[in-house]
Amino acid sequence: MPPISATGTLHDPQSLLASAILAPSSHNTQPWIFRLRDGCIELLADRTRALPANDPDDRELTISCGCALLNLRVAAAHAGIATNVRLLAEPEDEDLLARAELDPTEEAGTQEAALFPYMENRRTFRKRFEDRPVPDEALRALEQAAAQEGARFQVLADEATRQATARLVAEGDAAQWSNPSWRRELAAWMHPRRRGDGLTVPGLMAPVAQLVVRTFDMGHGVGAKDSQLAEGSPLLALIATQGDTVEDWMRAGQALERALLVACEHGLQASYLNQPVQVASLRPKLQELAGGSGFPQLLIRLGYPSETLERTPRRPLEDVME
Repeated sequence: MPPISATGTLHDPQSLLASAILAPSSHNTQPWIFRLRDGCIELLADRTRALPANDPDDRELTISCGCALLNLRVAAAHAGIATNVRLLAEPEDEDLLARAELDPTEEAGTQEAALFPYMENRRTFRKRFEDRPVPDEALRALEQAAAQEGARFQVLADEATRQATARLVAEGDAAQWSNPSWRRELAAWMHPRRRGDGLTVPGLMAPVAQLVVRTFDMGHGVGAKDSQLAEGSPLLALIATQGDTVEDWMRAGQALERALLVACEHGLQASYLNQPVQVASLRPKLQELAGGSGFPQLLIRLGYPSETLERTPRRPLEDVME
């Protein structure tokens, strides 16, 4: 039975939402709720899963929801269903980030449908990548992917720019780890896999890891490691938007996820070095390094993974549906 009938009634929304929730999110918080309506799915922010120390404006929370929206569109297209999306459909409801109207009578997007297999394969790869350059064909595809969603994928190719960006990453680590509230928040999201969310830590190690993170400022060591990752990655890039509104953040999230799926299509994986965006005093410096045009939303590194990773856990569907 198809997920939606000819009259627009959802038969099996789980088949679409199971793909939507594969989206990445800060600290794997999965800060989304889906509300089912006749012929449409509404995407809401779950602000009970916000990160006030790491993300005080809910910018990354909104970007994460944008990633989930892109996955929903891809899953619908794979099922032969067109989506007509309205961002911020009801301005008086700040939690309602998008409404996706589902129309099985319209032609679904073939480009979106082609990305469907890669949602299962996408991983956040935080280790060193293989020492292989990213070909120009993949770069062009990544730039086009972001542009299709109203954002810009900007490669930081110049060696001096990469080094300066790496220094900003280390500065960001130092600033964040020096903040006890930030460390407590990070520790609170370190869970055993069975919890279904958060940053996975082996069950017996979780209490120890949480205690260490809460107690010790490890910013210098973490910054040195992250700086090396930034400089040594085959590709370092920004996702940037023309504005810096909630709607721009939603577009950035969709651009990010489309780019990540396209990257996966080319055998690439990615991880995030968002510290210079998260620390307010560093964001203008990153903006200047990128040429001063637009607002940096995400700093990502991409390359060929040296191993296959297990997928991060996800919450049950019933926990994210109204």
